Amino acid sequence: MKISARNIFKGTISAVRPGSVNAEVDIQVGSGDTLVAIVTMGSVEALGLAVGGEVYALAKAPWVMVTTDLGGLRLSARNQLAGTVKAVENGAVNSEVVITLPGGTDVAAIVTKEAVHELGLKPGVAATAIIKASHLVLGVKG
Repeated sequence: MKISARNIFKGTISAVRPGSVNAEVDIQVGSGDTLVAIVTMGSVEALGLAVGGEVYALAKAPWVMVTTDLGGLRLSARNQLAGTVKAVENGAVNSEVVITLPGGTDVAAIVTKEAVHELGLKPGVAATAIIKASHLVLGVKG
């Protein structure tokens, strides 16, 4: 299968916390980071999501926010992936920013050219990719 989502994280489910409508699913990804996804209980059942299972977490690049300094600000976004800017490709209005995590995983984000300028994003700059748990789509093989 080919998919348009730029960010595909392969991992292992380390926890499933069911609720009445949604569940939180913790995923250990190869880079040593943990992602948290919020999915419906129907998806948990339909996909057979369980601790120890292999899963893919997908996030489209426009769903990824980027920061260079939270300045002590605490966010409700569960997934905050710190790394280093690998590349910036500017378009007419938006730019693609690729952040490499310590384990080697790349995270792509689409942000405005203005944000690239304001944040001083360029290769080598420390940056954090922020992805809301509700913006991760989970998939399994089979």
